[in-house]
Amino acid sequence: MNIYEILKQRILILDGAMGTMIQRYKLEEIDFRNDALKDHPKPLKGNNDLLSFTRPDVIKAIHKQYFEAGADIIETNTFSGTIIAQADYDLGQEWVDMINYESAKIAREVADEMTALNPAKPRFVAGAMGPTNRTASISPDVNDPGYRAITFDQLVSAYKQQARKLIEGGVDVLLIETIFDTLNAKAALFAVDELAEETGKSYPIMISGTITDASGRTLSGQTTEAFLISMQHAPLLSIGLNCALGASALRPYLQVLSGKSDFFVSAYPNAGLPNEFGQYDESPAAMAKQVEEFCKEGLVNILGGCCGTTPDHIKAIADMAANYQPRSTGANSH
Repeated sequence: MNIYEILKQRILILDGAMGTMIQRYKLEEIDFRNDALKDHPKPLKGNNDLLSFTRPDVIKAIHKQYFEAGADIIETNTFSGTIIAQADYDLGQEWVDMINYESAKIAREVADEMTALNPAKPRFVAGAMGPTNRTASISPDVNDPGYRAITFDQLVSAYKQQARKLIEGGVDVLLIETIFDTLNAKAALFAVDELAEETGKSYPIMISGTITDASGRTLSGQTTEAFLISMQHAPLLSIGLNCALGASALRPYLQVLSGKSDFFVSAYPNAGLPNEFGQYDESPAAMAKQVEEFCKEGLVNILGGCCGTTPDHIKAIADMAANYQPRSTGANSH
């Protein structure tokens, strides 16, 4: 049964935070290196995407914990898997290819193992395509508002490389996520579309934006409705929101998406807002209770967690969501 059919029957559960789980392992610089990277001149600690081939055991274990907690979909460990983001570490094209391919391959292996244990609950892999650390809409220089640190074509090229390797590694879906700049997301959609034309094969696309403040806008200044309008020309599997705000603060914006979108709707908020130490304190029970409001109102088809969430949070959300029907969708959802 394909993911479209399953989404009509029940709320699907996405995994939680990768970074939060990696922090628990207290990894050091050496964990981020292998033989080929042992003399790399720049510090690599914190470049979590590298762990897919320097510490695949860690990434595998995290994926498995999320599946065991009840996730239907896990994200590949590729949030910074573009040549743009990896340039900060002086890592070029072949490393980027390897990051995406190996991350997808690991996630695929774990998903297939879990599906084999319970074929009635197929597990899916979403290729995570993060926002990059450059923005096409906003100048990084306050004195030169017209300046851009990146061009649209550079973004397209970077996203296309990432998507190609994620697909080769075996993902089911491409997830363009934590979008703070709609133009970046348009570049990603354009890249995926080009790739589909070249390969003759298209993949379901999930889009997830992030609202950056209480005004309910993305960093590039769009309201939720404007964001939806900017994206809806593409044949999306889902559109939704993640990160930035805790679950209760996300609700009004999800109501907008749910009311106006023809696609499935996703939400994976942070575990509340960070405390003064940058840690997320919201308990699994408290978060599940807030997210339950989304389910009661019939706002969502896909639910998960972002920063600060763990397998315990995902289990609480999965157990709760099992009691609710998914949001009914419009005409475009196949």
